[in-house]
This record gives sequence, C-alpha cells and structure tokens, in this order.
Amino acid sequence: MEIKDYEAVRDAIAQQERMLRFETFSNKDALELGMFIASMVYARNMDLAIAIRRLNGALLFHHLTPGTNLTNQLWMKRKFNTVSLMECSSLSAWATAHISGETVATHGLSENDYVFCGGGFPLRLKSGELVAVLTVSNLPHPEDHSFLVNALADFLGVTDLPQVPEIDDLG
Repeated sequence: MEIKDYEAVRDAIAQQERMLRFETFSNKDALELGMFIASMVYARNMDLAIAIRRLNGALLFHHLTPGTNLTNQLWMKRKFNTVSLMECSSLSAWATAHISGETVATHGLSENDYVFCGGGFPLRLKSGELVAVLTVSNLPHPEDHSFLVNALADFLGVTDLPQVPEIDDLG
C-alpha cells in the first residue's frame, strides 16, 4: 500500500511560500517577472500560459504560448481565485483538501470559479503582505507548481528551495 503524504506536500509548500518573497512588488516588477518566465518557457520549447494579477484581479502580465488557449486562461482564473481567497498556493489548497476531505463545494464555492490544483502561487512581500498572484497552466498540475516555484527562485536568486515530494500518483 502506497503512503500518500499530503502533509509533507503542504509543509514543503509552506516553506517555499516563506522563502519566495519580494522586497517590493510593482507593476514593473510584474512585467519583469512575467518576461523572465516567458523567456524560460520559450528557451525550453514549452507550451505554458502565464498570468500575474493583483489581488483585485487587475491583470499585470499575461501571455499564452502558441500551444495554449482560452481553456488555460480559464484555469488560471480559477487558480487565481483560489490563491487570493485561501491566501496560499493552489497546490497547498489541494493538499489541505486531501487532508481534511473538503472540496471546493464544502466552502460554498463553485467549481466554475475555484479549483484545488497546482499552478497558482501567492506573491508576498518580505513583510508577509500578499500583493499579487502568479499562475501558470498547461502542464500536469504538480508540474505547473514545480515550474513556477523554480522560476520564482531563479528570479529572486533563492537557492536551496525545498522541493515538494513526488506527487504524480497522489491524485
């Protein structure tokens, strides 16, 4: 029998969220981060949708590579809603839901607007203030999370970032 350690996943993500913080975060920073991530995507010949939004929903950066489309855009909107409401990464919300047995509906939310899966990450200042949300879409959801945290770590110059335990078969 396979052990599914959702708590280890949640704990690793909590560490990532503490480590990946900004001194300041302006609209220009969002553009630079978005362009940095888009450059990584193109350098790796990946197809990935990328968005950065303020908490009020204002879109600061948005790019769809040729292999992505409106479906990815809609997934990113649902991930944004989850991160901004839960104030944690969408993969952390996913792990927490598995631990507690809760669903999107448990919280009185619509699956049309919210989703518990990887690919959304809170952008915080070093003070802890949540200022924006980074989302990506088009990879399997654990890979969406892994890509975006590694891109953020590269952008911020963070080394020794804890990685989330292997979760492809956790469901």
